[in-house]
Amino acid sequence: MPIALIKIIEGRSPEKKRRLIESVSRAMADSLDLPVDAVRVLLHEYPAGHWGRGGQLVSDIREKEAT
Repeated sequence: MPIALIKIIEGRSPEKKRRLIESVSRAMADSLDLPVDAVRVLLHEYPAGHWGRGGQLVSDIREKEAT
């Protein structure tokens, strides 16, 4: 049973997470010739203050972009 571990910044809607899980599951099942029920997807959500990009906290980047 293949497992996809996906790490994202929190804040996405349940519908977007649902679509992500569905599309990743289908892609893995198709690629591995498995039934989609055999695929597991785990989302790990992190606060923007726990995620860095370009040497900065994403929360700081977003704050600067908002002003």
